Amino acid sequence: MPVRSAPFRPLSAAVVAAVLVAGATGCGEEDRTGREAASGAAAPAASASASVSAAATGASPSGAAPSTASAAPATSPPGTDTGIGTGTGTASATAPAVPAPRTTPPPAAPTRLTVAVETRGGRLSLARGGPAQEFTVTLRNGNSAGYRHLLVSFQMEALVGGSGGGAGPGAGLALERRDPATGAWRPAVLRIAGDRKPPSLFTGGSALALGEVRVERYRLRANAAGPVGSTPVIVSFIDTDADREAAGHVNLLNTTR
Repeated sequence: MPVRSAPFRPLSAAVVAAVLVAGATGCGEEDRTGREAASGAAAPAASASASVSAAATGASPSGAAPSTASAAPATSPPGTDTGIGTGTGTASATAPAVPAPRTTPPPAAPTRLTVAVETRGGRLSLARGGPAQEFTVTLRNGNSAGYRHLLVSFQMEALVGGSGGGAGPGAGLALERRDPATGAWRPAVLRIAGDRKPPSLFTGGSALALGEVRVERYRLRANAAGPVGSTPVIVSFIDTDADREAAGHVNLLNTTR
């Protein structure tokens, strides 16, 4: 059976108006719903941004006090040296002590033997047959050399004038040395001659260590029959091990009347 189409009937003006109103209303609702959804999604993002800023600056965006978690300083694991002077740092917090430089004192200047001959008035004044006059000989060693045998020797030229000169070790004069161990006076050699005896011919002497000081006591007396006059007594100091004079000579003036 053939199908017959329904005849086209134009819509009335009222129907067309109703359709247009419904379409406009639906579009408005969709636009409003989209805007509300967009604004709702943006709000959490803004809050998150504000929270991050507050945690970074230590202040809340609303002006309220920051939370304890955001205000507390960051801590480091135990045993980590942060380099901050908190009093709990390791050895790197304090510099090692530097020892003071050692100073070496300069060596002492070399010193040598010095001698001195002293008596009352600075000279011998003797009278034939009179009392003896004492004098001292002081040996003060330095820091350069010690002596095993250091000899003190005495020599003088023969006196002229008077009578009873004669020959012999003292030629009218008697020299004695006081023994420091016993205190007794013992004869000592006084050479009477006009020439010089070579040091190599002397023997004997006493030890004198480094820095040692030794004082020897002597006395000289004029015999009743001895000569008179003035001539010095030459006191010499000889190192008999080295065959040389240790410190030259000292002259002790002497007058016998």
